[in-house]
Amino acid sequence: MNNYIYVFCLVLLSLSNQSIGISKQLPKEKPNILIILTDDQGYHDVSYYGTKDIRTPNMDELCRAGMRFDNFYANSPVCAPTRAALMTGKYPDLVGVPGLIRSHPEDNWGYLDPKAVTLPQKLKQAGYNTAHIGKWNLGLESPNLPNEKGFDLFHGWLEDMMDDYNAHTRFGKNYMRLNEKEIDPIGHATDLFTSWASDYIISQAKEKEPFFLYLAYNAPHFPVQPPQDWKDRVNNREPNLPEKRANLVAFIEHLDDGIGKVIKSLKQSGQYENTIIIFSSDNGGHLPDMANNGALRDGKQSMYEGGLRVPTFVTWQGKIAPGTSSSQDNLSMDIFPTLMELTGTAITTKVEGRSFLNTLLGIKNTEEDRELYFVRREGGLKYGGKAYHALILGDWKLLQNTPTQPMELYNLGIDPEEKINVIEENQVIFQKLNKILMRHIQEGGAVPWQKPMHSY
Repeated sequence: MNNYIYVFCLVLLSLSNQSIGISKQLPKEKPNILIILTDDQGYHDVSYYGTKDIRTPNMDELCRAGMRFDNFYANSPVCAPTRAALMTGKYPDLVGVPGLIRSHPEDNWGYLDPKAVTLPQKLKQAGYNTAHIGKWNLGLESPNLPNEKGFDLFHGWLEDMMDDYNAHTRFGKNYMRLNEKEIDPIGHATDLFTSWASDYIISQAKEKEPFFLYLAYNAPHFPVQPPQDWKDRVNNREPNLPEKRANLVAFIEHLDDGIGKVIKSLKQSGQYENTIIIFSSDNGGHLPDMANNGALRDGKQSMYEGGLRVPTFVTWQGKIAPGTSSSQDNLSMDIFPTLMELTGTAITTKVEGRSFLNTLLGIKNTEEDRELYFVRREGGLKYGGKAYHALILGDWKLLQNTPTQPMELYNLGIDPEEKINVIEENQVIFQKLNKILMRHIQEGGAVPWQKPMHSY
């Protein structure tokens, strides 16, 4: 029955798009879905962009097999807000996650709205088996644990970061879980997540239902801890690299090898051809670890392009033309409505994300420019619990890079590296964008981002 409903929905979608017919290009059966999300991977920390000191053959092969997105933005320059946007299709502050969700209440700046509708919940309704392997970072306790948000299986890490990739602890506590049970596995976290993902994929080959796997690696988030053999390999090949850069390159190359193993499990189990694979990162690269964000300004935690633009591609054999690229502006939250449209699943709540399925299928888009809004709230002496924001509309970008810095305005069309602040000579544009930005801030301010303090 699910497949009949799916085909009927596709017919309606093709009529509403007045296109060449989405239903003619999509399969009769729903595809498997694999989202691979890396953590703090720099915009140019992939060799498919020609970066000379790094080798990512598995990411490169996947990218060449599908469509590369050169203007893909994370919803925030830090992890948890972007993950909230990915899981809900909404701006992160509209679901209560403007900043990082942490285990210490005095340094916690987000609380996922328990009523928020998530991607796995919707896909379960559409007949999918759902699994999350890797980093969650959207809640440490009920009602916001992964199994309560739509995942049949959770095998991974609840907290934001690991203090050690082999000990799997944060502040001396173990946040590794199999569903809601604490576990203490042995091995490097990247290897564990790779192994668990491969095992899950192989197990799903026997199932009648399609699967949705959200594979979220902690790597290459600091502490940068590649296995020794990977460090030796890079040092032998690139003896002149600074030690920090060599370590990060080895960390990413080890991650790339893990991704290759996951894709191999898809191919060997006969599921690769009917699996759409979405690869992205949660924010820009961390410059203190010598991440490479290309020519983009700054990096993680920054509202400049280097903090927000992320390496992204989508692969689906026989459906997405290989070797293609898109300069369309998209955000992490757009993945939700794209997958809803692809699977013929009705969206029953308001989302701010916009489907880019037409782009994937090579169908010309006629959408107008839209507002792209970014937020981060943070504590400490630098931020003091305040939020800071950015807004893009067309070529124009308005930003405040910390709560204490003045507003800046850039024309990305002629200044993509954000070298020249043109706010003084473009006061009309500034006023227009600031008015839009204030509206977004007001909307986000209506949603609580802290759970009641008595519940800690």
